[in-house]
Amino acid sequence: MKTLSETQEAALTAAHSAGADMEAIRWVYSPLRICLLGAHVDHQGGDVLGTAIDRRILLAFSPSPDAQVALCSRDYEGRVCFSADAPPAELSPAWGRYAAGAAVALNRRRPLARGIQGGIAGEAPVGGLSSSAAVGVAYLLALEHANALEVTPEENIELDRIIENEYIGLKNGILDQSMILLSRKGALTAMNCRSGEYTHIPPGNDLPEFRLAVVHSGIEQALVSTGYNRRVAECQDAARLLLEASGQPPRERPVLGDVSPELFAEYGHRLPADLAKRARHFFTEQERTSEGRAAWAAGDLRRLGALIAASGESSITNYECGTPALIDLVRILNGVPGVYGARFSGAGFRGACFALAAPDAGPAIEEALQREFNPRHPELAGRWHLDLCRPDEGARVL
Repeated sequence: MKTLSETQEAALTAAHSAGADMEAIRWVYSPLRICLLGAHVDHQGGDVLGTAIDRRILLAFSPSPDAQVALCSRDYEGRVCFSADAPPAELSPAWGRYAAGAAVALNRRRPLARGIQGGIAGEAPVGGLSSSAAVGVAYLLALEHANALEVTPEENIELDRIIENEYIGLKNGILDQSMILLSRKGALTAMNCRSGEYTHIPPGNDLPEFRLAVVHSGIEQALVSTGYNRRVAECQDAARLLLEASGQPPRERPVLGDVSPELFAEYGHRLPADLAKRARHFFTEQERTSEGRAAWAAGDLRRLGALIAASGESSITNYECGTPALIDLVRILNGVPGVYGARFSGAGFRGACFALAAPDAGPAIEEALQREFNPRHPELAGRWHLDLCRPDEGARVL
């Protein structure tokens, strides 16, 4: 009999507390994700390159005999209860809002007749790896299973967008849930966030072994209370001004994906300085993403790492995101032997950074952080954590 991990045991304990039928337990494995290139462009209809990783949100659940939802968590206090066919607009405890949002989204397709009873736990600290999207996807898959709904990954991408954009109020794009739902082990997923078209890119034949070294900073803050939504609005303002300068008719919700690189080259000088920086990041990041696809397909980790490092620096100087601690973290990582390139994993206002690294780079990374990062940020000295991850499959019910 296979031994359960500590996280699986925790999810089962939480499921028992929620009243789940322990003889009918099913599992949702909803992976966290890393976006190698395409930082801060998904909400502008840009191209992204990423993968799910082998760290997950685990949801142990059983279908309810009626529409009632009951959930407990290993990581958060309180018991979440509501009716799946009439989810509330507000919910306490707040961590249950992603489950309620999943029910709201699914009820737009067909009224839910059955709820779930379950327990949830994560294999990595919260922040920077799209754990919120992974949680939303987990609840979608569980409710779909309980109600015998057949939903494609592409449809679930849109349903999770409804959870985050409309129910939670985070103005992000579709990068996170796309990588969580579409990833295939051994390949990178390239996606156009404007059209939704995607492809899986196999690695080059001579690709060396590598790790995705994630450093969880210990900084925790919800994205809706950071500068995330403000940056999205600034990108939209830049797109609107560029389209106006070129004489194009106004659009209700312009994004930088509506603007050609040639148009930016011609009219970018008319933008206010801060908006010009946001647009510059978008267009240079699109170039890096295209080059990154070619580097991966050629098995060139050094080139791919250099593009990741350049992406990180543009996020700092052009997109102007990142706390002082996370900026230091990225720049320290980029100087460690065995690290090909590092940047924020997420918006840079909290959470984690990641590095494309050689498989044996872990000790050098830890030594550099203890030597350089701890003295600069003593409040985080005992809180950061290094996790060496690999690419993995997308979300599934087992």
